[in-house]
Amino acid sequence: MSQLSNPSWPVILGVSGASGLIYAVRALKFLLQADYAVELVASRATYQVWQAEQNVRMPPEPIQQEEFWRQQAKAEGGKLICHPPTDLGASIASGSFRTLGMVVIPCSMSTVGKLAAGLSSDLLERAADVQLKEGRKLILVPRETPFSLVHLRNLTALAEAGARIVPAIPAWYHHPQSIEDLVDFVIARALDQLQIDCVPLQRWQGHT
Repeated sequence: MSQLSNPSWPVILGVSGASGLIYAVRALKFLLQADYAVELVASRATYQVWQAEQNVRMPPEPIQQEEFWRQQAKAEGGKLICHPPTDLGASIASGSFRTLGMVVIPCSMSTVGKLAAGLSSDLLERAADVQLKEGRKLILVPRETPFSLVHLRNLTALAEAGARIVPAIPAWYHHPQSIEDLVDFVIARALDQLQIDCVPLQRWQGHT
């Protein structure tokens, strides 16, 4: 964390239309349990993914959405503010709004492509673009396989622009016993990029 960072500043959590909403839900759970402030923005496609993966409807209204995400994450504490994807006048759309950084989890290849091209068609993309232009931390957790050459070039362009790419690829050295253990490994490595350590994780200690 840089000397100009303030632990009270929020983390922006972007949720795009990639499969794997469990990554977003559990990331939110750990951040709120650790008493972080979270500014959440979900893309339009996320509404469809909730329906497809969980057969539930995510409410569009911010207040109801905050309650919805807390229920899904089963988390109290912290501070959660949800933003509609169409609200380009939201606080997180401006570089003058201080943050600890942004994590887009899961991150679709459509979002990757737009960010690599400098396009901001919704609030999620605008907030991510702001992190890049302000030199703040932007962590992308792509969940796609296989990567096409176009995907790889777009990810490379974003890495060159300062983003950190943390693919949703778990490890096994911590002896995972559940799907949540595999998911939590990815979340922990993503949050490591923000110098946030709030996910219980058996870290590699070297050979014994």
